[in-house]
Amino acid sequence: MGRTGILTTPHGKIKTPALMPVIHPGKQTLDVKEFGAEVVITNAYIMYKNVELREKVLEDGVHKLIDFPGPIVTDSGSFQLSLYGDIDVDNKEIIEFQKIIGTDIGTSLDIPTPPFVKRERAERDLEITIERAKEASEIGGDMMMNSVVQGSTFHDLRSKCAEEIGSMGFDVYPIGAVVPLMESYRYTELVDVVMASVKNLPDSQPRHLMGAGHPMVFALAVAMGCDLFDSAAYILYAQDDRIMMPTGTFKLANLVEMPCSCPVCSNHTPDELRSMKKSDRMLLLAQHNLAISLAEIRKIRQCIVDGNLMELVEQRCRVHPYLLDALRNLKKYTSTLEEYDPASKNSAFFYSGPESLARPEIQRHLSRINRIPRKKNLLLLPRSRKPYSKNLHHDLGKFYLKHIKGETLGDSQELWEDIQVAVVDVPFAVIPIEIDEVYPLAQNESPIITDEDSKKFVSAEMEKYMAEFDNVIISAKILDRFDMYTIELDSGGETSENPLRVYSLEEYELDSFRLDVDDREKISSIADYQFGTGAGKALFPDDVQIVKSRKTGKIRHIYEDKTLIATLRATDSVFVLDREGARRLHSLMDYPKNRVVVNADADPFAREGKSIFAKFVIDCDINIRSNEEVLIVNEKDDLIAYGKSLLCSHEIMDFNTGQAVKTRKGGI
Repeated sequence: MGRTGILTTPHGKIKTPALMPVIHPGKQTLDVKEFGAEVVITNAYIMYKNVELREKVLEDGVHKLIDFPGPIVTDSGSFQLSLYGDIDVDNKEIIEFQKIIGTDIGTSLDIPTPPFVKRERAERDLEITIERAKEASEIGGDMMMNSVVQGSTFHDLRSKCAEEIGSMGFDVYPIGAVVPLMESYRYTELVDVVMASVKNLPDSQPRHLMGAGHPMVFALAVAMGCDLFDSAAYILYAQDDRIMMPTGTFKLANLVEMPCSCPVCSNHTPDELRSMKKSDRMLLLAQHNLAISLAEIRKIRQCIVDGNLMELVEQRCRVHPYLLDALRNLKKYTSTLEEYDPASKNSAFFYSGPESLARPEIQRHLSRINRIPRKKNLLLLPRSRKPYSKNLHHDLGKFYLKHIKGETLGDSQELWEDIQVAVVDVPFAVIPIEIDEVYPLAQNESPIITDEDSKKFVSAEMEKYMAEFDNVIISAKILDRFDMYTIELDSGGETSENPLRVYSLEEYELDSFRLDVDDREKISSIADYQFGTGAGKALFPDDVQIVKSRKTGKIRHIYEDKTLIATLRATDSVFVLDREGARRLHSLMDYPKNRVVVNADADPFAREGKSIFAKFVIDCDINIRSNEEVLIVNEKDDLIAYGKSLLCSHEIMDFNTGQAVKTRKGGI
């Protein structure tokens, strides 16, 4: 669910994900803008209660007070409320104060309910928080406003709060009262709290994970849809002689070498730092901590662009056992993550351990192979170099015939006449040979030595897939690799362990079977996998002409007569439609499949080939993912253009700004 974005405020734009360093209004330690901070957060309640600070900020404004020209977010005093149990300012007073001092994004006075309290208290506090949010929406005026999601560790209360305040039109939605979870390393519960909140918040507004300031949690939080972070950790850790890194925390007392190549670490040794005055040392360590934290945010933004954020998440979550628990807990939400996961990315899929099996790409593949029409029989081959269809082993080893349905075949040649060929491999389990070049099936790498979790996962998915066929011919190499010893290999007939009949096949029987992939079957299967069952036949009748690249031999274009239907993109082997392909897909698929529906205002612009902005979209197929080919239609379901989705369906429907679809051609 990680995304990059731009948040526009009265004092400038913020690239998200972003870290907001906490600035104490009375004792600023660092000039954070020198380190690249685009936005900061400070405390309005401290300024309100301190007479001297209050006079200064009322006269000069908050930007001059803390010497920061960019966007400033102010907290309302909820943090002090969580510490002391009471503060002497009400919601209306603190909101009006934030407006007067020139805050860019103000915050209502929510009730931060700690984790694991009794439900009665959480419900009572939440009722007050929601009432104050309603009041804030009425009196906030032109000031951009935060409204905080509360509800303790009760998932339904978090969801309720997110849904209610999410409908009130706030500019940013912080997720509050999670610091105690992070301080006690309760990252598993943090995942549940964040997901319960984010799933019910509007996609068009940024989410702020309050108090999350350690770089080792940023990647995980961004993957769950969080866009903003704040913390004073860079100062607090420095005061305690602790050094922050994305891989954990180091105590200066234990260091022989400095942990990175930032200016502080490059120019000072641990001994030099330890010999300094406390104040000087703290300043240098704070500089390191802030630099490292901001660098991690930049790395995350780049990973989102490259399409390998989840690989960074897996790396970061392996630095601590409780973070690894959190990653494993995230598996519960794979279906939600898949809805936001782009259909195609700029980088390959790297399997880095059992946790990778929960990645959205795998779930999507296992769902979409069911779009390809089943044949009667199945031949399962072992892995080879990718793409498998061009690198099948000559020595395929011994094979076994597994009868799933029906009687014994009288002539074994019948097995080869209506047969689906597929490769079994980690992590995508079963890959029909016709689609083996589609992203990410050819663009992935996994270890040669198979771990036990992968064996169980692939075996289970293979059994599910096999159950749809009458007969399965399976390589002994597959059975050996995935420890599938429930099949009796040494004798025919029924066994007590497995009542399915198993027969050994001699290798020579494969000589009569042609392993070459038929080009027409290939393009039809890719279309079904990409667009839905039946798309292949609708797009590509038997008389189409297939044009291949002279250089690579790959399929490039599909014509009927001289009319281009679609182009198979070389980078990821998915179809880019041309006009005729769009017309045929529109005729085949019932409304609203594969469609983005625009209003009457956008109709003429779409016909001219202009890109579609989200605010003009009135409906779309809920199954659309970003980077997919889509049809653009009007309210009458007239096909007016086609293009590539830049957002997933949820985002298309929720955003009121920015492009939703990059139109390829209009005027259909």
